[in-house]
Amino acid sequence: MNLEFNKIFAALLVAGITASSASFVSELVMHPHELKEDAVLVEGVEVVSGGEAAGPTGPEPIMNLIAAADIAKGEKLSKACAACHTFAKGDPNRVGPNLWNAVGHTKAAHADFAYSDTLKGMGGKWGYDELNHFLYKPKDYVSGTKMNFIGLKKPEDRADVIAWLRTMADSPLALPTESEIASEQAALAPAKQDNAAESGESPAQTTEVQQPNDTAHPQTEEQTPVEDAQKTETAPSIEEKAEESVTEKISGPAPAEDGVEKEKALENPAH
Repeated sequence: MNLEFNKIFAALLVAGITASSASFVSELVMHPHELKEDAVLVEGVEVVSGGEAAGPTGPEPIMNLIAAADIAKGEKLSKACAACHTFAKGDPNRVGPNLWNAVGHTKAAHADFAYSDTLKGMGGKWGYDELNHFLYKPKDYVSGTKMNFIGLKKPEDRADVIAWLRTMADSPLALPTESEIASEQAALAPAKQDNAAESGESPAQTTEVQQPNDTAHPQTEEQTPVEDAQKTETAPSIEEKAEESVTEKISGPAPAEDGVEKEKALENPAH
């Protein structure tokens, strides 16, 4: 009985040592390589390469869209928020606070609502710029916010919602002024201006690069007469060779004929 037990124990011990050794050796031999990019791209997921800018990372300007925004569409879009918020005056808070008179109002203003510490410590009011950033991606604008909402990526949608929320007040906030619109454009769209400036310089650069190519054509045309002259000089040489060969053929038999006449003269001295 003890012998059989020893055999089983020895077999298990050898198997364990073998497995451990194989694992150790495989780690030394094999070096795993992490993929630099996904083998299969998934639609809707933003792919960011290592260290390279993938384009604009913040919201686009919307103040210039508020005056002509589609208020009806904004009300329709806001229905996605109705599960957590109320909008009418005097309605109670839900998971989120009541949003009556929210546009232009002080942040974290409802005393009976448990706002996140981050939002309570921000201060300021919900102006057009603040709402634009918040609705673009709430968790980026207010880290630690309790609001689980992915955000509105289209600037037209954000403008429509903000324009509708603006009407949910006794005294709606004044529309953005020209100076406010210009300030927002300068703050949120510097990359577009830089790209436009670069694109404006590119034609001049292209023209400068193309100029040497244009000057190259006359050189080719100047070389053509030289090539033609060479061909012209070569053609007579061929004709001369042909004439020389013909002359040789013609002049070759002439001495023979003169010799025959002399022989005939010798044979007939009488003539």
